[in-house]
Amino acid sequence: MKKEFKIHLLLGLFCGLLVGMNLLGGKITSLFGVSVSVAIFMAPLTYLITDIIEEVYGREVTKQFIYVGITMIVIMFLYTALFVILEPHARYSFNEEYKTIFGASLRMMIGSVIAFFLAQMHDIWAFNFWKKKTNGKMLWLRNNLSTIVSQFIDSTVFMFVAFYALTPKFTVAFIFSLIIPYYLFKVAFAVLDTPFVYLGVKWLKK
Repeated sequence: MKKEFKIHLLLGLFCGLLVGMNLLGGKITSLFGVSVSVAIFMAPLTYLITDIIEEVYGREVTKQFIYVGITMIVIMFLYTALFVILEPHARYSFNEEYKTIFGASLRMMIGSVIAFFLAQMHDIWAFNFWKKKTNGKMLWLRNNLSTIVSQFIDSTVFMFVAFYALTPKFTVAFIFSLIIPYYLFKVAFAVLDTPFVYLGVKWLKK
């Protein structure tokens, strides 16, 4: 398997996960009694991929992943908005359900793009920072330190942009009450994926 194919495979998985998170993340499930978006099962994998890429190819290639990912999200949102407002054919009887599922608010769209960009750019910077500090050693440390902070940025920025003051209920304190348990699950997933970072780096270098 050539290295170009491996990079393209990871880029495809990365973009697929981003699209999946934004299309499917509207469903809320429960983990140990805490309500979370189903996107929580996909989000940590995006950081896993970018950490693998940065470890092997550096920050510039990783930034290309981010730019392609943002482009994919924007294109998807534009198409989604267009398809939601298009008048349905008379024989299509599920238009209201379609609008309910895919008609995400503009604030949520904007929040998703901003949060993704800021969190991923921080992840790139932090991963590189800790790599220099550890002289290229302790991959587990820089993987977790960069991802843990980046996930907090992602969750916090998205929640505030999308929901702050949406109704009187959505105060700063209430939003943080939503962020903290969701974020802790993300941290747990980030720690659990550490062995897969090592496996991914080994596979990509092979």
